[in-house]
Amino acid sequence: MAVKHFNLPDPGEGLVEAEIVTWKVKVGDLVKVNDIFVEIETAKSLVELPVPYAGTVTALLVSEGDTVEVGTPIISIDDGLGGDDAPVTAPPTTTVAGISNAATSTATTSDDEIEVAKTGAATGERVANLVGYGPRVTSGKRRPRKGPSPAAMTTAQLNQAFSTVPAQPESLASQRVSFRPPGGKALAKPPVRKFAKDLGVDLSQITGSGEGGIVSRADVEAYAAGVSGATSFNGAGSSTAGSSKYVAPVFSATGERETRVPIKGVRKITAQAMVASAFTAPHVTEFITVDVTDTMNLVDRLKADREFRDVKVSPLLIVAKALIIASRRHPGINATWDEAAQEIVVKSYVNLGIAAATPRGLMVPNIKDADQMSLRQLADAMANLISTAREGKTQPAEMSGGSITITNVGVFGVDTGTPILNPGEAAILAFGLVRQMPWVVNGEIVPRWVTQLSLSFDHRMVDGDLGSRFLSDLAVILHDPSQALVWG
Repeated sequence: MAVKHFNLPDPGEGLVEAEIVTWKVKVGDLVKVNDIFVEIETAKSLVELPVPYAGTVTALLVSEGDTVEVGTPIISIDDGLGGDDAPVTAPPTTTVAGISNAATSTATTSDDEIEVAKTGAATGERVANLVGYGPRVTSGKRRPRKGPSPAAMTTAQLNQAFSTVPAQPESLASQRVSFRPPGGKALAKPPVRKFAKDLGVDLSQITGSGEGGIVSRADVEAYAAGVSGATSFNGAGSSTAGSSKYVAPVFSATGERETRVPIKGVRKITAQAMVASAFTAPHVTEFITVDVTDTMNLVDRLKADREFRDVKVSPLLIVAKALIIASRRHPGINATWDEAAQEIVVKSYVNLGIAAATPRGLMVPNIKDADQMSLRQLADAMANLISTAREGKTQPAEMSGGSITITNVGVFGVDTGTPILNPGEAAILAFGLVRQMPWVVNGEIVPRWVTQLSLSFDHRMVDGDLGSRFLSDLAVILHDPSQALVWG
């Protein structure tokens, strides 16, 4: 048979590794070209990879939760064409979901050959590396496996392995479906995996209470509370093994008092970027309080408009449009600092970033050429951007190239803040909670819709004059949206 190995492709943007999040296939599955077979997480996004070969999955070479380097073989597929002597070739470079794959090898069958594909050490020859990454030279060569990897075995295969053990006790036989070898993959559905990851819980430490040893959400909650997930406690204090129904855990003196959350993925890259931004760009923040009653009235009218009937209309949409108009009037706010060239690059386009809180951490995808969009087009783009981010499907290309950002702290009930610049941008606007407050209008105190805006900017590029005029114009539009017709 001819077995092809798919290597982890280069996600670009200087990223050199990714975490295997979820396998979509298992050993023995038949796959077609472009079938989604794995979900990986880079430092910037979750990415689903399509398989470039058709055939039968023969091995999953890495386990879920593993972080692997670019160019590492991750799956083997038998194309069913035979021909053990088929030459080893490199397929043409392809682009998959924004990821360049230029390093897959073919017609290798043994574990030793897999290791050769990883290191090139067995023959002393240099293996082709991905563009932008130098050759990796090591001398290690692992011993060939004599059987399938436990992580790649299915439950049926594990049960079969148990059935071959002589003189198997009844108690052991009855538990064989929940067997998991040390270091093997825990059995859990994707939502449970995500829930455990958010809590910083290692699924491999939990014995599932569900059928076949599947870890349930209740097991994760119980484990996080310091109670073994192998047992569910009933109201009388007794235990019932195998129950997946969640009952409030019994806390003990040995319960966990601290939880450690690994710093990786989006959270890690965000932390690095924020530190670099805070200590590279001299931040200045200015504030303004605005009567936005007319903006709120406009939002109500748009919600009733047939043109906007199937899209979400919120005050954030009007803020985004106002920011674009104000940026046209003050182009210097839409700029970046080129340290190498010692130049300020003023952009004639607006790639509008919208900060989005997701289960994976803060992400700032951006809408390309937002200044060229109508209000309805902008509404559609914002809805798509936010939903994609919350689903964890934002691609690396959607995270790069931003020119100015809005962070909507009002959605959390917060009035204002001092946001840190998205790296490479000159300004970021914080949009606070819109609330009804007593306001003086024509000498009388009346209830009005009021919000606070805060603008942080890089004082190397934006001085107080420019920052103040930009923020003032933005406030004017939100106070009286008809001004957009004059300036837009």
